[in-house]
Amino acid sequence: MRTVHPLNDDWLFLAAYQEGLEQADADESAFVPARLPHTSRELPFNNFDERDSQLISCYRRRIRVAPREGRRVFLHFEGVMAAAKVYYNGAPIAEHLGGYTPFTCELTGLVTGGNDVLAVVVDSHERADIPPFGYVIDYLTYGGIYREVWLEETNEVYLQNVHAMPRKSGGGWRVDLSVSLENGSGATGEAEIACSLTGADGAVRTHRQSAALTGERQQSIDLSFDAGDVRLWGIREPNLYDLRVTLLSDGAALDEFDCRIGFREAAFTPDGFFLNGERVKLRGLNRHQSYPYVGNAMPKRAQERDAELLKRELGVNLARTSHYPQSKHFLNRCDELGLLVFEEIPGWQHIGNDAWKRNAMTALEEMITRDWNHPSIVLWGVRVNESPDDDAFYRETNALAHRLDATRQTGGVRNFEGSHLFEDVYTYNDFLHNGITKALKSRDEVARAHVPYMVTEHNGHMFPTKKVDCEEKRVEHALRHLRVLDSMYGADEISGAIGWCMSDYNTHKDFGSGDKICYHGVTDMFRLPKYAAAAYRSQQDDEVVMEVASGMSQGDRTGSTMDCVYVFTNCDSVRLYKNEAYIGSYAPDRTAFPNLPHPPVIITDFIGELLAANEGFPKKDADRIKRIFAAIIKYGDKSLPLRDRLSMGYVMLKRRLRYDDAVDLFMRYVAGWGSEATEYRFEGYVGDRLAATVLRGASTTAGLNVTPDTLQLVEGDTYDVCRVAMEHVDPFGMTLPYSAEAVRVTVSGAGERIGPELIPLVGGSAAFWVKSAGAGEILVAVESERFGRQELTLRVTRETAP
Repeated sequence: MRTVHPLNDDWLFLAAYQEGLEQADADESAFVPARLPHTSRELPFNNFDERDSQLISCYRRRIRVAPREGRRVFLHFEGVMAAAKVYYNGAPIAEHLGGYTPFTCELTGLVTGGNDVLAVVVDSHERADIPPFGYVIDYLTYGGIYREVWLEETNEVYLQNVHAMPRKSGGGWRVDLSVSLENGSGATGEAEIACSLTGADGAVRTHRQSAALTGERQQSIDLSFDAGDVRLWGIREPNLYDLRVTLLSDGAALDEFDCRIGFREAAFTPDGFFLNGERVKLRGLNRHQSYPYVGNAMPKRAQERDAELLKRELGVNLARTSHYPQSKHFLNRCDELGLLVFEEIPGWQHIGNDAWKRNAMTALEEMITRDWNHPSIVLWGVRVNESPDDDAFYRETNALAHRLDATRQTGGVRNFEGSHLFEDVYTYNDFLHNGITKALKSRDEVARAHVPYMVTEHNGHMFPTKKVDCEEKRVEHALRHLRVLDSMYGADEISGAIGWCMSDYNTHKDFGSGDKICYHGVTDMFRLPKYAAAAYRSQQDDEVVMEVASGMSQGDRTGSTMDCVYVFTNCDSVRLYKNEAYIGSYAPDRTAFPNLPHPPVIITDFIGELLAANEGFPKKDADRIKRIFAAIIKYGDKSLPLRDRLSMGYVMLKRRLRYDDAVDLFMRYVAGWGSEATEYRFEGYVGDRLAATVLRGASTTAGLNVTPDTLQLVEGDTYDVCRVAMEHVDPFGMTLPYSAEAVRVTVSGAGERIGPELIPLVGGSAAFWVKSAGAGEILVAVESERFGRQELTLRVTRETAP
């Protein structure tokens, strides 16, 4: 049987590699302690030199493994950016090119049982022979051993991999298996493979089948067994099954392979996407795996939380791993949540030389063979994002993907029309919409064929938006995403639309806002929401959502006019009260957004019946005055159209209103200048049930909300992390969008802070991560002159072995 030993602690690291540091007797005095995941250089939040992350560094660690007859020893790396050379006791044993896929080194015959030295030289330069490099790319790749490492000991004959392929069979399901054996001893003879399938209900299905060992070093064995009635894996009910495959010889277990699988049918067709026979419109977001300061180097909890953010907080049903394979922890959580995944090979626009293409093919194979058992993955991306046509290369990538995994379709993301199609799905980045033009092109315009079709990016660089931007821009950012989604929902031939993107991210000098950040996300780099996040969230039905996309401060608007307010909600109606006086009830705007599951509510009337009730005007006159006020808001009092000027004159004459009287009415009912503070109450109703209430009023401070994602951290294979969000809020709980206060964060005890001690609020909010440093308590203090001091206690425990 195999044993697994995590190797994420007790590393030494030196950023400036010098020749000879990989040798067993190298001087380690300049090295510093490190734990994995680890970035080779922490970067500032923005405004840095992107070349700072491009260096050659060295990692060292002691390993004590006793050699045992009949046992093999392997070292597994989940991800090293971008090129790794591995040395054992000073001798080179492996080299891997590519930072997004795993690789394995064999240590059999090298371990001595003593204090052996493992060294890894990491080159994080953007080398022209490694995808995605060779030209420019719109994201940073950072560097380091940024995913986990572990040691495995196996028997001479062991299970290298298992590809489980659930299929419909008659009225039930079966599981086809392709089992890859490694036979280091050249053993021959009879063996047996035993399978057990366990569902959440505890029911176990078993199967045994004989297998002949041929003596070949690598051997593949195919088998199949009936799974009977199963619970399907889907978006709403992601039912998972534990599969254990055991290799036996003479009744004794030689090795076991465990994985989780799901039973589902996923198909992109010319008529849309179908999951288990049901048409599903795919509403997704692209994800970069990077974080502030540490880049890609974040452990399990942070990776899992991004999947939870996408599914639970942003309400999407699909994530695209742009533009590379991502953490197994992220994919595992997608399996558990029912979040569909489009996973693609590394690359961005550029196709390199033959060596580059060979490395791309290797990355494709490593991606598929690592991830082929994830039910969440419904599409393999086998084309370099936005690259030109290369028929020979893309025939080869498609053939490899279909040969490795015939159960999934392929896609290839392009950004031009009429591209040569070798994949199963025509996937296209549609950046047509600029706020004025139509939202999406048709499939006929782009693919020019009756084929499965999906939009894989939209918006993004077309309208970069920061949390600190004015309210109108932040609202327009959200509306542009909704216009594209509305267009997608109205076109049966479009399987879905994946917005660009989940979060802001660090980039190169050629892109972004000049400070090395692309502000394209619906959340910021800390995963704190912009209004566009609420636009996505409001399209789901799992929880009531009502985000009033305004601080109700007319001075924040062009011309200091409150012409309309958008409410992103899945409620059936919204009622508005002004200083407790009822204004009106408003329905979702299905005229502007006829196809969305939940159009926004657009409120343009903030007077209601108050003129009639308070001033005694007949309803007809009150309505006429409201229309005049609306025209003044739109055009200004000096530029009213003739029709509105005549209407205003008629009302003033009829009601015997002086000009000063009309101005007074406008100030009291529209501008509100000099009046007591105005408070608005928005009530969201589902049917006749009050489901949500939001208050808005004068912008005053109520303090700083400090909210950790968890109070309990767990050290398992490596350290754990916790994000702590900070929001400067008003008395009604609204984040004050222009607050730029700075706070000081100190961390002591069994943890440390990621990033700087002094943190400014941007758009009224900020966040930081705390990482564990062993079991115990972590004291987190957040303080400033304005907000005083708040303390949090996080508790760290150690995970017990099963």
